[in-house]
Amino acid sequence: MESWWAALAGGGRVARAGVRRWTGDLLLWLVTAAPIGYAGVTPPHSGRAVALTVGALLLLAVAVAVSRRWPVAALVAAVLGSLLDGNFLFAIPVFSYLTGRRSATAVPAALAFAAIAAGGTALNLGLLGTGVATWFLLASVLLFAGVFPWLVGRYRRQQAALADAGRWHAEARDREQRGAAERIRLRERARIAQEMHDSLGHDLSLIALRAATLEVTDDLAPAHRAAAGELRASVAAATERLHGIIGVLRDEGGTATTRPADETVADLVDGAREAGMAVDVDPPGGLPDLPAATARTLHRVVREALTNAARYAPGAAVTVALAGDGDQVEVSVVNAPPPAGPLPGPPSSGSGLLALAERVRLAGGALTAGPLGGGGFAVRARLPLDGLPGADAVLPPAGAPGSAGAPGSAGAPGSAGGPGPADGSGPADAPGSAGGPRPAEAERRLRAARRRVRRSLLTALGAPVGLALVLSLVYYPVATAGTVLHADAFARMPLGAERAALTGLPRRQLDPPAEPARPGCEYYTDGNFPLAEPTWRLCFADGRLVSKERITDER
Repeated sequence: MESWWAALAGGGRVARAGVRRWTGDLLLWLVTAAPIGYAGVTPPHSGRAVALTVGALLLLAVAVAVSRRWPVAALVAAVLGSLLDGNFLFAIPVFSYLTGRRSATAVPAALAFAAIAAGGTALNLGLLGTGVATWFLLASVLLFAGVFPWLVGRYRRQQAALADAGRWHAEARDREQRGAAERIRLRERARIAQEMHDSLGHDLSLIALRAATLEVTDDLAPAHRAAAGELRASVAAATERLHGIIGVLRDEGGTATTRPADETVADLVDGAREAGMAVDVDPPGGLPDLPAATARTLHRVVREALTNAARYAPGAAVTVALAGDGDQVEVSVVNAPPPAGPLPGPPSSGSGLLALAERVRLAGGALTAGPLGGGGFAVRARLPLDGLPGADAVLPPAGAPGSAGAPGSAGAPGSAGGPGPADGSGPADAPGSAGGPRPAEAERRLRAARRRVRRSLLTALGAPVGLALVLSLVYYPVATAGTVLHADAFARMPLGAERAALTGLPRRQLDPPAEPARPGCEYYTDGNFPLAEPTWRLCFADGRLVSKERITDER
C-alpha cells in the first residue's frame, strides 16, 4: 500500500510538472503571437494575408514547442519567420533570451548567429539589392534584438549555476563540519579508552603480582594458594580481555588520562614497591625539570616496562636508571630472570612493544628492547629534551631475539615488553575523513561558477558595444565608397559651371535624406563617421550647377 501511494504521489508530481510546462509554453505562444495576430485581424483582409498570418502563427507554435529541447532551432525559426511577417521581430528577443537561458553551451547559438548574419548579408546585399543603410539597420536589429538578449540569458544561467554551486559548497562545508565534530568525538573516546587501558592494565598487573606472591608463599594452606593462583589467572585473563576490547583504540597527541596529571617516575616506583616488586631507581629522585612532552613519554616507558616485568617476571629485581646527557635523556628498565621461572598465562599479542616504540619515535627518540644474556630483559629509550620529532625508533627485526613475538621477547614470558598499552599508534586519518576532498571540490566548483558569471556579465555588457563598433567599421567604408565630397572641392565649385567640368565630384551619389525631394539635386557626404549621412546638396538644371548647400546647416 505504501509503495502504491508513493508511486501515486510521484506520478502526481510528474503530472503537475507537465502541466506547468504546458502552461508556460502556452503563455509564451500567446505573448509572442499577439503582435502577429493583431496585425492579421486588422482590416483590410485578403486571402494571401490570412494565409500568411496562419502560417506565421503555426511556425511560432512549432518554435515554442521545440524551444525547451532545441532552443537554438526555435531561435532560428523565429528569425526565418521575420521573412514572412515583420512582427516576428517582437519574438526574436524572447527566443534569444530563452536560448541563452536553456542552452548548456554557447557554441551552437554563436554558430547560429554567425550563419544568420552571413546569410542575411548575402541575401540583402547580393540577391535583393537593398542599400547599405538597410543592411546596417537589419544587422543592428540582429545585434540588439538577438545577440544581446541571448547574452543576458547566458548571464542568468550562469547566475543560477553560481547559486547551485554556492548551495553545494555550503552543504559540503556543513558535512565537513559535522565530520570534524564526529572525528573529535571519536578521538576523545579513543583517548579515554587508551588511558583506561594503560592505567587499568598497570593496576591489574600489580594485583596479579600480589596474587602470584601469595601463590608461592609456603605458609599458606594449599587451598589458599590454589585460590591465589586462580585469582592471578583471572586477573591475567581480564587484562587480556581489556587489551582486546579497548586496547586497539589508540590516538596520538592526547593529554587526557585517568591517572594523576603530576604522577612522576618516583610515584610509579613507589606503587610498584607497595605491590611487592623489588625496584631500584638511579638516581633515587629521578631527573628534575624535564620538558612536559619528554616527561610524559619517559613516564610511559617506565610504566610499561614495570607493568610487563610484573606480568612476566614476578619476583625479579628491577632496576630503573635515568641519565641526562646534554640535550638528551636516557632511561633503561632492566629486570632479572624470575626466581621461580615464568608463570603460566595467556600468550602475548606482542603489540605493547610496537606501540611503545611508536610513542618514543613520535617524541623524537629511539627505543631498543631485548633479552639479556642471563635471562633477564632490558628496555632502553633515548629521548630529546626539546621534544622535537625526527629520530626513528629502533626495533629488532621480526623474529630476532628481543623482537615482538620472538622467544624471550617482549611478548614472551620472562620479558618486560609484553602486551602493554596501545600508545600513540592511531591512524593518521580519523574516522569520517573519507569525505575530505568534497569541500575542496565544492570550493573549486564555486570559484569556477563565479568566474563564469563574471565572464558572462562582461560579455553581456561588452559584446554588443564591440559588435556595434565592428558593424560601424564595416558599414562606413561600404557606405562612403565613392560618395565623399571634400569641403575644399565643394568650395571651389562655381555656380553655373557645367557638371562635366566640375572637379572633385564623386562618382556615386547618396540616397536623399528623409525630406521632400528636389528634382535635379544630388547628395554627397563629407565622410562623417559612423553613419555617413548626406552633407552636401548640389542641384543642376540643364546640366549646369544652379545651387549648392550644406544640408547640416539647415538642421
